[in-house]
Amino acid sequence: MNKYLPIFCFMLFVLAGCNDYLSKVPDNRAKLDSKDKIGELLVSAYPEAGYALFCEAMSDNVEDNPAAGQDLRNADAYFWKDASTTHQDSPEYYWNASYAAIAAANHALEFIETESEPELYNAEKGEALVARAYAHFMLVNLFAKMYNQGSATYDPGIPYVTEPEKQSLKTYKRTTVAHVYSMIEKDLLEGLPLIDDQAYETGSGATGVAKFHFTKTAAHAFAVRFYLFKKDYDKVIEHSNEIFSFGDGAEYLRPWNTDYQSLSAQELAVAYTRSSERSNVLLAEGASEWARLFNGLRYSTGALRYQDIFPNPTGGQFAISTFYTSSGVYFVNKFREHFVRIGTNANTGFPYVVFPLFTMEEVLLSRAEAYAFKNQFHDAMADLNTWVAKRIDDYDPDLHALTFNKIFNFYGHDINQSNIVDAVLHFRQVEFLHEGLRWFDILRHDIPVVHATNAGEVLELKPGDPRRVLQIPQEAISIGGLEPNPR
Repeated sequence: MNKYLPIFCFMLFVLAGCNDYLSKVPDNRAKLDSKDKIGELLVSAYPEAGYALFCEAMSDNVEDNPAAGQDLRNADAYFWKDASTTHQDSPEYYWNASYAAIAAANHALEFIETESEPELYNAEKGEALVARAYAHFMLVNLFAKMYNQGSATYDPGIPYVTEPEKQSLKTYKRTTVAHVYSMIEKDLLEGLPLIDDQAYETGSGATGVAKFHFTKTAAHAFAVRFYLFKKDYDKVIEHSNEIFSFGDGAEYLRPWNTDYQSLSAQELAVAYTRSSERSNVLLAEGASEWARLFNGLRYSTGALRYQDIFPNPTGGQFAISTFYTSSGVYFVNKFREHFVRIGTNANTGFPYVVFPLFTMEEVLLSRAEAYAFKNQFHDAMADLNTWVAKRIDDYDPDLHALTFNKIFNFYGHDINQSNIVDAVLHFRQVEFLHEGLRWFDILRHDIPVVHATNAGEVLELKPGDPRRVLQIPQEAISIGGLEPNPR
């Protein structure tokens, strides 16, 4: 990659207006000499950027709403063009934010390794390792081909960086997807047992602080996603069960058909990403305009997509609160903006959004998918019905509980496994609307995507199309010498 990677990471963040802490190159940071300072550094070990804008627009969640707002980032993604902007919410911005997070994790790990009693920092080491694994995981699944056991050993991956930058001419290279996945797994499995939830703040704000860090639950949730993408379904079930050791997890799902139903759009935006929401396992704040754009962009969820996505096999109606705009955009009001001023008396600043990176719903639906591929169909149906019970208006198990016959009638496959997997993917599409996760399901299951325009043009992104892999940022190609993805 990119012998100038850290320079670009931090310089671009300065230009884009990231916080002052990340705008300094690593060696200029305050001296690391205490657990408190390591903890402060690890706040920066999570990508401070969003991927939802471009992932949503590439997916089949959206359509052409010509009366809505124009945005180049949105249009490039809808037409699967290489991004022509490096602003917030662009692929390049996310790339740089992820490597900046990795740099922070690596500096924390270097300090811990040089301490005379490194075991005193086990909790911080665990968080740094898992955070480093997560940032690389997101990068490899966006900028390289999705993991495939048959081709991962030769599919180009992304650089896996494990050392802090101390020289401007250090050379990186793209390793294989298989290598990147092996390094992710190594960091994840080494770090997870070291994480200590008690290491985060105590007192009235403890839960809120912990939700922005890799707790044990969040690390297991990451493991669930990692092994689902790798198709190691036994591990998916194992890590899911660590989270749901207390029962089916129903009380940890968003209460769409009870508490949420009485909320206004503004109240829902507050509730959805608050740290006290039990469904939220890991939250992250990113520099992003998504909260002001997601319900007003031209290429977004309109009436046609809403009518395709929201019918379901239960016989009831989803209780998920949906709103619409005069320009024809349908949306679930999940996000609100946090505007950070550049100074106490300043009128200018930068928009930030809190993103739910992992939720209990994802863990539950991932386990259902794993059960389906393990031919444990009754277990899979039990998980789906746990989800359904919180999502259907006036839920009555005698009327709305899923059965094999219901999903056969709705999805039409002769094989139970296929119907269950379709139900899981359908419910995930509904659950994570506007959050960007549908794009990864499209990649994992080789789902074709069709985009039409108001002018009558119909475009299709088929499995195997090279545009399903984001292009490596131009600076990393032209200056750093990284090999670009095929086009």
